[in-house]
Amino acid sequence: MKVFRISKTKYAEDLSGMGSKLYGGRWNAVGTPCIYTSESRALAVLEYSVNVNIDFIPRGLSLCIFEIDENQIQQIEIQNLPGNWRENPTPLSTKEFGTKLLSEGCAVLKIPSVVIPDEFNFILNPLYTDKKAFNLISVKDFVFDLRIKT
Repeated sequence: MKVFRISKTKYAEDLSGMGSKLYGGRWNAVGTPCIYTSESRALAVLEYSVNVNIDFIPRGLSLCIFEIDENQIQQIEIQNLPGNWRENPTPLSTKEFGTKLLSEGCAVLKIPSVVIPDEFNFILNPLYTDKKAFNLISVKDFVFDLRIKT
């Protein structure tokens, strides 16, 4: 199965999850590395858009395409998420929830998107020991259409 990520080009091939480790995200606390991806290119653009200020969108962006092993996916149903999972700013409960699953060794989390709950994001765990769980298969230049943010 293919999943997608929009990234600064200089970090496109970095599979360490260092950005999320340094800054945290909706599903991980600071100190926990992971890679946020989406089930479609369009959802990846939407997710990127809601998480970046228009003044900080770099010219050098890439569309990263990953292949993930569907047998390594742990799907999380909405009823099992913290009750406030869609709140903004991101609540501590979601960070703790995702961090716990990643630290328990889950390779790939399939979690509903806050932007479109009927679609899914896939959180990749770079610390997972079986490197066949996911692979970066393509990196392409991506031009962000600023009309999305205006």
